[in-house]
Amino acid sequence: MGNVHRVVVLALDGVYPFELGIPSRVLGAADGRYSVMTCTVDGRPVRTNADFSVTVDHGPEVLATADTLVIPPFDTSLLAREAPAHAVAALTAVRPGTRIVSICTGAFLLASAGLLDGRRATTHWALAELFRSWYPQVRLDPDVLFVHDGDVLTSAGAASGVDVCLHLVRADHGSEVANRVARLCVVPPWRDGGQAQYIEQPVPAPEANGTAATRDWALRNLHEPLSLASLADHARMSLRTFVRRFNEEVGMSPGRWIVQQRVDRARHLLESTDLAVDEIAGRVGFATGASLRQHLHAAIGVTPLAYRRTFRGAVLAAGRP
Repeated sequence: MGNVHRVVVLALDGVYPFELGIPSRVLGAADGRYSVMTCTVDGRPVRTNADFSVTVDHGPEVLATADTLVIPPFDTSLLAREAPAHAVAALTAVRPGTRIVSICTGAFLLASAGLLDGRRATTHWALAELFRSWYPQVRLDPDVLFVHDGDVLTSAGAASGVDVCLHLVRADHGSEVANRVARLCVVPPWRDGGQAQYIEQPVPAPEANGTAATRDWALRNLHEPLSLASLADHARMSLRTFVRRFNEEVGMSPGRWIVQQRVDRARHLLESTDLAVDEIAGRVGFATGASLRQHLHAAIGVTPLAYRRTFRGAVLAAGRP
């Protein structure tokens, strides 16, 4: 299986217990591909934001051994524009090139340390205004579940920590491994939409129809043209009502969502089959192989053949379940 990827989780004062355990739970389900260890800035126990403390087996010395560093969130009452000096100092022990991941308020520490300057990033939607006022040099996107910008990843609140850890597995080992991990953890391998669907907003009237059934229908018919009119017709709504309702529920436009689903399906087929690019394009609803190449490159910055070489090779090398 090759070298085991070492993940170090840095527990700070006021850490949220649920998110603290996400990296070990998710990455630990990847058949030994990752080793996960937890540390504090001084090796001592830390208080959680619940009614207990946690004791860890490691101190800051393990930070220099990390291939990936994860910063779980800490209580919002401890937020400050200038993060505690000892926490910022701990980050200096991390080797250059180490992948760094934050969950929720963990992004505040990264921003305070200057690690997000000029980068696109996210955090919990409820903290977006505060984050922007403190760190205008960061290109904050509060509408997404996570952002992958080079060797730094930031994610939104709570369950978004699961999303970003599954993304790490998918990026490192492909969709088949990530899907298996998701099944073991009994979580969806990919959540549609972004934080927009969780932001507080008026609840639709009880008699209003949703778009979930139409989304399910669209996923079963990705190979079809799926015009906006056909989607609205299936949902038995006017075009205007359908688009508004879809955005409320999913957090993006129907057209953008359809493209995302087609790209995701194409990625799975590139990883799990030997089908030609043009045939995959037809199966997922892109008119031509050129259209698939364009959309895949826009989504992840690589061509279908380059993607297949990377992830199909990784799947074959690791073996199938």
